[in-house]
Amino acid sequence: MFVTFYGAVREVTGSMHLLTTNSDRILLDCGLYQGSRKESTEKNRVLPFDPRILTNLVLSHAHIDHSGRIPLLTKHNFNGRIICTRATAAACEYLLLDSAHIQESDANYLNYKTVRSSLSQIRKGSRSKNASKRQLNAIKKLLKKDRHNLDTETINELIGKYRLEGVRPLYTVEDAARALTYYDGYPYRHPVSIGKAMTCTLYDAGHILGSAISIIKVQENGQGYTIGYTGDIGRFNKPIIKDPTLKFAEEDHNVDLLIMESTYGDRMHEPVQDLKPQLKKVLADTYERGGSVLIPSFAYGRTQELLYVLHELYNANEVPRFPIYVDSPLAANITKVFGEHPEVYDQETHATFLEKGQNPFLFERIHFVRSVEESMALNREEKPHIVIAASGMCEAGRILHHLRYKIHNARNTILIVGYMAQNTLGRRILEKGMEYEASGRRGEPPLLKFLNKEYPLQAQVVKLGGFSAHADKNEMLRFLKESNLTIKKIALVHGEEEQALAFADHLAQEGFAVTTPKMGETMKV
Repeated sequence: MFVTFYGAVREVTGSMHLLTTNSDRILLDCGLYQGSRKESTEKNRVLPFDPRILTNLVLSHAHIDHSGRIPLLTKHNFNGRIICTRATAAACEYLLLDSAHIQESDANYLNYKTVRSSLSQIRKGSRSKNASKRQLNAIKKLLKKDRHNLDTETINELIGKYRLEGVRPLYTVEDAARALTYYDGYPYRHPVSIGKAMTCTLYDAGHILGSAISIIKVQENGQGYTIGYTGDIGRFNKPIIKDPTLKFAEEDHNVDLLIMESTYGDRMHEPVQDLKPQLKKVLADTYERGGSVLIPSFAYGRTQELLYVLHELYNANEVPRFPIYVDSPLAANITKVFGEHPEVYDQETHATFLEKGQNPFLFERIHFVRSVEESMALNREEKPHIVIAASGMCEAGRILHHLRYKIHNARNTILIVGYMAQNTLGRRILEKGMEYEASGRRGEPPLLKFLNKEYPLQAQVVKLGGFSAHADKNEMLRFLKESNLTIKKIALVHGEEEQALAFADHLAQEGFAVTTPKMGETMKV
């Protein structure tokens, strides 16, 4: 038996690992690379194998860096099934369609700007430096059906006519809808046949609603093997969902190889109990400045956790009662999924909200923004408010337009509540913002380029690490030491190289046999 590591290897996006036996090939996750547009596009478009060789796919959870390339897989003749929890299957119904919609929308917008720029150069005339206002308006009218909708048919025709370099989405909404027909959702602790003499049992990973640790048992050549895959391990004592599983079934606890995440392998989070006091301070300081709080957030998990904590603070009258806008149709739909799966909530959530007849994620100050027109109006809102918008790493979606309107105002706060991968706009905002704050905000503010324009980073940048859904170094070690798993070897994935290598050293000191594979490396079990 062999495992080949194809994604999230010494990095944190694009999770993908292939388990190979004499008779089957099982893919563990099929995630999207996230980062700079050129690099991620190149990585995402090419699968490292023919999807037709796969027997089945085991999906740890619905986050796009673990599920986002599934439509590409099914588009290229994958013939198996996708095994996951019921909550993960329900969440993917919205996440994959949203991913496809964002890719189509971004491609259309970039193509519009390319054609508009080309036509303005053609029509400006030899004596003019720039096209006239009348000419620009005529170009916009040609390329748009109305004020908000692009005429993609005309744009694509002009790209072909003038031989311009257009942008193609990785997959379409139609491709994503087709991929959803491959999903089979199962409950935790229910063994499922996934290949010849091969079963998979899913255990709660505590990372996100529906996230799972997969225990795969194989019989091959008269020998039994057990492979564990953590996906992403959650924190302990977080609100809403249960802690990561520590007690596994007796038949599952001897593990030959554990493929384990290492996102925060050399870092410690702020204590969970410090979240509310720190969030209170951020809200109070921003309100005193007369500003708004802008929160880039993953629609799945992080948004619901924010709503949960804000609900607690508002119930206790501990913060200014900003109106809260969740500017994400996806987040609204995912919040519905959360409401449909109370069976995975922890006891605290039941006691704090459900037993009082309250929905943890809904109260009178929350407004869910769905239409583009509402979102554009909110961009221009000057009264203090909180806006939670996707994407979580600021790479696409409505968050970019809120940043465009608010990033240059020192009264506002950009609140970072999640991990920002290297080469993302979110990471640049965090690093440049922290540097500017550390300098006492002296001198010219740093410039950030997005949506093809540079913007000064005047807004305050604050990071709250306690919101992370990933276990930190000590919590991952707690999982290894306090669970009843007996592990022969650990392969560390899903961590930037520095973090993965540091965690490997730490585990080796603790007596674990550990390796940190490289991209494309194959390991014999």
